[in-house]
Amino acid sequence: MVNKRAGTLEQMTETQSFSSQIRSIDDLRGPVGRLEALLNTGREDAPFAALVCHPHPAGGGTMHNKVVYHAMKAFSAFGLPVLRFNFRSVGLSEGEFDHGFGEQDDARAALDWLEANLHKPILFAGFSFGSNVGMRACCGDARVKGLIGLGLPVHAEGRDYSYGFLPNCTAPKLFISGDHDEYGPRELVERVVAKAPEPKRMVWVEGADHFFQGTADSPGAKLAVMQQEIRSWLGSEFGLN
Repeated sequence: MVNKRAGTLEQMTETQSFSSQIRSIDDLRGPVGRLEALLNTGREDAPFAALVCHPHPAGGGTMHNKVVYHAMKAFSAFGLPVLRFNFRSVGLSEGEFDHGFGEQDDARAALDWLEANLHKPILFAGFSFGSNVGMRACCGDARVKGLIGLGLPVHAEGRDYSYGFLPNCTAPKLFISGDHDEYGPRELVERVVAKAPEPKRMVWVEGADHFFQGTADSPGAKLAVMQQEIRSWLGSEFGLN
């Protein structure tokens, strides 16, 4: 469920106010084998580490997706180390696609890697399929202190997404969707978000579709708006600056 128009975006160097590098991670393993992963390094004294999950593999979703990349950049702007990985069967990750079930275990393996290697509390963000799967894995995990759902899907290309787990998700939550999201209509998403306990924030990006691209009436990508909303929430909720 990834927009082919969005393409991919990756940079091999980062220009920040601190020294940041992209490292290939070779020792992240899930239940069915190696998971291809990248770590954007941050400051040694960073108060959190971050995990970002990608959209549906059937639509070409990978850790290089534009929305995933911009979410990573929002975390990285505060000097946080950010881990992205490919779910099983995607890119160089081993295993076969498991329709969102085994992928939850992949996300848990990524949490375990972050805990073992960086020893920091964790913030999570996921886009589309990655938001549903990742939040399922992260909700209720004491290591995860905040969660971001980008483009929360409800019904997409014959796939229905349920959110019965949300009432047990007590950590601070941010939901960002385009007000023209074809896979998450406003009425349905607001019904889902209503089930989530406080603290939570719901942001609708005007003139944006599911992929935070513009509409006919509001052309131009809205990724920068999405990114700024993430930064604003991280600042207000976690005191990052």
